[in-house]
Amino acid sequence: MIDTIYDLLSLTFIQRALIVGILVSLSASLLGVSLVLKRYSMIGDGLSHVGFCTLSVAAVMNWTPLYFSIPVVVIAAFLLLRLSENGKIKGDAATALITTSSLAIGVIITSLGGGMTTDVNNYMFGSILIMSESDVKLSVILSVCVLTLFVVFYNRLLAVTFDESFAKATGIRANLYNMLLAILTALTIVLGMRMMGTLLISGLIVFPALTSMGVFKRFKAVIICSAIVSVVCFIVGLFSSYIFSTPAGASVVVANLITFIIFRIIGTICAKVKK
Repeated sequence: MIDTIYDLLSLTFIQRALIVGILVSLSASLLGVSLVLKRYSMIGDGLSHVGFCTLSVAAVMNWTPLYFSIPVVVIAAFLLLRLSENGKIKGDAATALITTSSLAIGVIITSLGGGMTTDVNNYMFGSILIMSESDVKLSVILSVCVLTLFVVFYNRLLAVTFDESFAKATGIRANLYNMLLAILTALTIVLGMRMMGTLLISGLIVFPALTSMGVFKRFKAVIICSAIVSVVCFIVGLFSSYIFSTPAGASVVVANLITFIIFRIIGTICAKVKK
């Protein structure tokens, strides 16, 4: 077993996947707690479909995927938040509007560009083989930026997450920090969707947060547990995908699902013991 792990770690594409995956998993888990508590978790799903659309365009036009996807998905996050804040279109309806529109455009572009190619399939379901050295460098830089901004504005994001009205009353610009949260989420989605796949990347945001909340109640405890769970599940899923020849994104999500079930059972048992 140890020899197998050592052999895996000696592979360049596994090293790249680990570096990017751990950073993206950390970013997604930290942002996920705030998104789930604010009931914005479906934003991740909506932005991932926008990401599929941008990747389809990049594949057809032979553009560099990350450089094209990042600004477009960030703009989509801004529009999605503005639509959600608009009383005429509720948050879930705004997400559904952008999700279906982006998916439809992406499918049409894919069809006109020659159908479902290997690249498009990898973008949809994820592949650890498509991370180039330049992708890794850009992903590391942006992931560090996301983590740094989250830590720097932690207290304000915490205030906006739990009581937005009170935060506004104390002088905190809640709309600004909601926008920051959406932009950081957009960056995380773009960085992770090439490895996890556009259809599965939102699982990195939702699962660790829900898993941790099944056992812990304090925000800081949930944040720490979510980060640990996300990284461990990613590593387990990544190695499993290589050993059993399964898609990386699906393997990571299944690892998160199993962990979620285990934590829920533990949380139920602990609740009964306290009674």
